[in-house]
Amino acid sequence: MTNWRAVIIGFLVATVLGIVGLAAPGIGQLGAGLIGGFVAGYLAGGGLGSGFWHGLLAGALGGILGGLLVALVVALAGWGFGPAGGIMGGFAGFGIFAMAVVISLVMALESALAGALGGVLNTGTPDRPPRQY
Repeated sequence: MTNWRAVIIGFLVATVLGIVGLAAPGIGQLGAGLIGGFVAGYLAGGGLGSGFWHGLLAGALGGILGGLLVALVVALAGWGFGPAGGIMGGFAGFGIFAMAVVISLVMALESALAGALGGVLNTGTPDRPPRQY
């Protein structure tokens, strides 16, 4: 079962660190994805698979939401060119969103790997279940 609280916290950590990481392009974004995925996996706990899943969701959420915003802007900008522009803008916006989803899932693999590490570190023991935050 997905712990959406852990996913959203991991997403917010990655987003804030990503904004701060703009000072060091590439490295800052990579670090933000790794730390956000780790936080999501650790908060969710439950081992390798659970941490991987929660890190993947936290990492992909940012790309999907960003792609949706860009697609909406492109689609709405097309209406400035009349009905034909609106249709073309809608198709372009859909294409941009589809590509953003694919790219965000590929880029979320780093967050998923860090989330798997976080999930392993918060597995708990038979007499003590994983910590749930």
